Amino acid sequence: MQAINRQTAGDKLRAYFKHPGSLVLFLLVMLAAVVTFAVLVFLIAYILVRGVPYLTPSLFALKYNSDNVSLMPAVVNTLLMILMSLLLAVPFGIFAAIYLVEYAKKGNKLISVVRVTAETLSGIPSIVYGLFGMLFFVTTLKWSYSMLSGAFTLAIMILPLIMRTTEEALLAVPDSYREGSFGLGAGKLRTVFRIVLPSAIPGILAGVILGIGRIVGETAALMYTSGTVAKYAGPMDSGRTLALHMYVLTSEALHVNEASATAVVLLVVVIGINALSSFVAKKLRQKTGA
Repeated sequence: MQAINRQTAGDKLRAYFKHPGSLVLFLLVMLAAVVTFAVLVFLIAYILVRGVPYLTPSLFALKYNSDNVSLMPAVVNTLLMILMSLLLAVPFGIFAAIYLVEYAKKGNKLISVVRVTAETLSGIPSIVYGLFGMLFFVTTLKWSYSMLSGAFTLAIMILPLIMRTTEEALLAVPDSYREGSFGLGAGKLRTVFRIVLPSAIPGILAGVILGIGRIVGETAALMYTSGTVAKYAGPMDSGRTLALHMYVLTSEALHVNEASATAVVLLVVVIGINALSSFVAKKLRQKTGA
């Protein structure tokens, strides 16, 4: 089998050399892959080299003060912000996608309007969301600088992303699944929630993972909504996330080394969340047979 695979690879390589255009395209694709991988490795190595030497026990103290600049409150606030934002955005995004794919009639003008709106919202800079959140949630609704104001703002930011990825995941489910369910006498609602949605869960989780990445790395929107108080925060309290904590330390120019160490922790948190989400998606894919 290995000999056959080797022979096949050799035949493909010889075919590339026979057609100069194919060879050029092959080299460009390989170059792009190598450059992308090299940039990723460089970024990770740079963060680790700059930050690991400054990972001290004081950074993980339970309480923040000007001496230890502990990041533990920011870690807890980051997890709380992720949970609150996803609780707000995921249900609306999934149900909107279900309507667009399963219930809206083909050729409905509302579908095109919703899609254009979602694409437009995806391209708006995060600082604009932050200004909107400050004017509406903080000032108009009088929620003040709070985790809730930040969570609602981030939920609006990631809603188009979750909706579009869910929509694509639902469209990828074969129509034969729906036809088979209808043929067995199942109704529309049962077909959507028992057949279609479980088959699309891996794709939906991919959108959720991207949304988590945007939540974890956001600073501009949270500066104007959740505030920068370095303490454990409840839903109506002001608090900073890890990315905002790192930004504040860097902007003060007093704890640049600690900011580099915070970047390492942020990198580990993001990788850990992505790995956990990928593991869950793999298990669900095995369970559903998708």
